Amino acid sequence: MKGQTNSFILENRLQRSLRRNMTDAEQALWRRLRGGQIKGCKFRRQHPFNDFILDFVCLEARLVVEVDGGQHNDSVEDALRDQALSNAGFRVMRFWNNQVLDEIESVVEAVWLELEKLDPSPPQPSP
Repeated sequence: MKGQTNSFILENRLQRSLRRNMTDAEQALWRRLRGGQIKGCKFRRQHPFNDFILDFVCLEARLVVEVDGGQHNDSVEDALRDQALSNAGFRVMRFWNNQVLDEIESVVEAVWLELEKLDPSPPQPSP
């Protein structure tokens, strides 16, 4: 994983402001991601990386979870961002705000399945 956080982001503490002002969808998903609730993986919220602030990221699994509103529909900037994150070794999952708010269980399951793909635990042998 390569990358150096943009000094503008760090100096202005943008990630702290975003943590304090999370959307309802981000808050709902954070309640389900925090504290290693999914496969024991630790997620960070509003984490700075390069020129970006990632909504949620599990650094161990190199998995980024973004929660987007309608302004991100067919966004060229998001495609470039996803490519840059992919080049840095991350996998990116994107969910719409309404998806998170209306179907939180399926969103959590999708994240769980993605983590399972990255680190499938072998079945335990019978005693």
